[in-house]
Amino acid sequence: MGQCQQVDGAVGGHDQFAPFVKNVFIGLIYGFICQFATLIANKMTAKFISRWADRRFIYAIDIKIKLSGVLIDMLHLPILVAAGGINSAGKTSNRQAFKRMVIDNLDAADQEQTRQALAAIMGTADRAEQDAGTLIRTVEASHFDPRAVPWARRITTQNDLSADMAPTQIIEGLPQNWVPSQGEGKRTSVSLSAGTELLLPGTRNFEISAAGLLPTGFDPGTLYGSRNHPRGLQMTVFAASDALADLGIDWSEVEARVSPDAVSVYVSSSMGQLDEGGTGGMLRGRGMGKRVTSKQCPLGFAEMPGDFINAYVLGSLGNTGPALGACATFLYNLRLAVQDIRSGRSRVAIVGAAEAPVVAEVMEGYAAMGALASDKALRALDGLSDNDQPDARRACRPFGENCGFTMSESAQIMVLFDDDLALELGAPTLAAIPDVFVSADGPKKSISGPGVGNYVTFAKSASLLKNLLGDRHFAAGGVVQAHGTSTPQNRVTESQIMSHVAVAMGVDKWTVGAIKSFIGHSLGAAAGDQLSAMLGVWETGVMPGITTVDHVASDVATDRLEFPLQTQTTELPKYALINSKGFGGNNATAAVLGPEVTRELLARHHGQRKLSDWRASHERVQIQRNNIESARLQGDWAPRYHFNEGVLDPSGIEVNEDHIKLGERSIDLRVTAPENWRL
Repeated sequence: MGQCQQVDGAVGGHDQFAPFVKNVFIGLIYGFICQFATLIANKMTAKFISRWADRRFIYAIDIKIKLSGVLIDMLHLPILVAAGGINSAGKTSNRQAFKRMVIDNLDAADQEQTRQALAAIMGTADRAEQDAGTLIRTVEASHFDPRAVPWARRITTQNDLSADMAPTQIIEGLPQNWVPSQGEGKRTSVSLSAGTELLLPGTRNFEISAAGLLPTGFDPGTLYGSRNHPRGLQMTVFAASDALADLGIDWSEVEARVSPDAVSVYVSSSMGQLDEGGTGGMLRGRGMGKRVTSKQCPLGFAEMPGDFINAYVLGSLGNTGPALGACATFLYNLRLAVQDIRSGRSRVAIVGAAEAPVVAEVMEGYAAMGALASDKALRALDGLSDNDQPDARRACRPFGENCGFTMSESAQIMVLFDDDLALELGAPTLAAIPDVFVSADGPKKSISGPGVGNYVTFAKSASLLKNLLGDRHFAAGGVVQAHGTSTPQNRVTESQIMSHVAVAMGVDKWTVGAIKSFIGHSLGAAAGDQLSAMLGVWETGVMPGITTVDHVASDVATDRLEFPLQTQTTELPKYALINSKGFGGNNATAAVLGPEVTRELLARHHGQRKLSDWRASHERVQIQRNNIESARLQGDWAPRYHFNEGVLDPSGIEVNEDHIKLGERSIDLRVTAPENWRL
């Protein structure tokens, strides 16, 4: 909300009652000036406010911007200026992952650029290999062999046994019926009496063989000094660097325009780092006869992706403290960023999530819940025999006849600027995000089951968009990027929510996207996949269909909804809703304005002249973006990673009443409390 500063003391407030008339007169003049400026601009409305407090009048003027007949909050509008990341379709920048999903519907030039981008990260230009090595597919040996997953079988010995061990292995903790004795040389013999229970290492066929893996041949840890980092953190470093490449503005230029404490970083994972380099290796280390390293514990924390960006990518001193919200984690973090920018707390926000859950033990947990699409269930859906291998490409079937979701890995990072900074730097205006709504489910039976909270978040987001755009533009329809996991419960509950809200809000038709059908479900990063795909729709005019589905299931609500089953060209929608639902009653929906509407808002508030200046600056930024992309296609690029560089020495910190200086950076310490809080 644009607002003239509250005037107190010398101009807007007087402690003495004697100059009362003069005081009122000054206040009226002050209000008249603001009102007059408003009428001249013909874009704003203003409200003069006065109140008597502490024997003085306080004056304020409240200014709002007007668009489509409604009043909206304009200052500090969060503008999405860059998107980076990596998922099973490729890299996010320049919408390349999206273009892989819809590659057959692109023109020849876009297809060729997408192929080049895949070749740069996969190490192969062979189109058949690129197609086979992207999107949902059979789990590859780089993760685990689904035909030979480690499994320890519990057995009981029938006879006495003996074994040789090194003395260091039996210092303590031997079972009572294990009897050590001196063996040959330095070895020790151990006798095991009959009836001893042992765990015998073995393997078994895993129930699930499909997952959304990063492109075959792409190993993010080889691109920088990863030092045995968990995979999710390796992906984070790549994703954050990819986002900065997509921005096309050198980070030092951003730092020069923004105070260090006006940058927010909210990036996390919903489950933490559960592979060998993180919590997973720590928990199973001793049980597998391995040692626990000093890195596994700290690197396993769920907020560590954001910590890595702060410490090693940006060197940020700004706001942090990401959220966790199961499969809604990305939108929870996006909400924090939007709140920071709208309140003026931050001018720049880095937001996202990273998840690497294609780990046998993690998938075992979801399989035990019946949440994943098992090979057996897919065979039953397709009428296959027990000896037939189901089509991994069609494992995820949102809103069709389905049996569970498909696990995938992804890291998605977005960069947001406030509107003033975006225009000043000529940044891309990919979209605007006026708000993100979050709600719990209330009383529940199953903690993992869906509830009513998503009605609240979805309806609030729709109501906001209707208020912003007006009835006609809103009713004409937008796109819903649905959570769309491919479980029977989700197809029923989410479709009912979308349909009920569409009817209640007077929507003619919403087009429903469900991109998990291409790339799977990346848990906390899933909404980032959805949002990055929506940016691709706005850039290309192509709407991905739910191509793994032959028909919409009979129990799916379809009133005012369209579920395209084929990828098709589309008119560019003015808005989108990004929806997420997570275990525990974690629900979130983001209201997103398309790039054309975003620029219309900016022009109405800042004026056409400033928007023309932005276009001139943006041309230079676009040239830089193209140069970066050209270098990357030639393999001349590395992630931004600064280990042990520029570490600040506490002895060099200067603090006084007004500011703190940390090296070359200075932070203003003058923080004021609301007037009525003061003693």
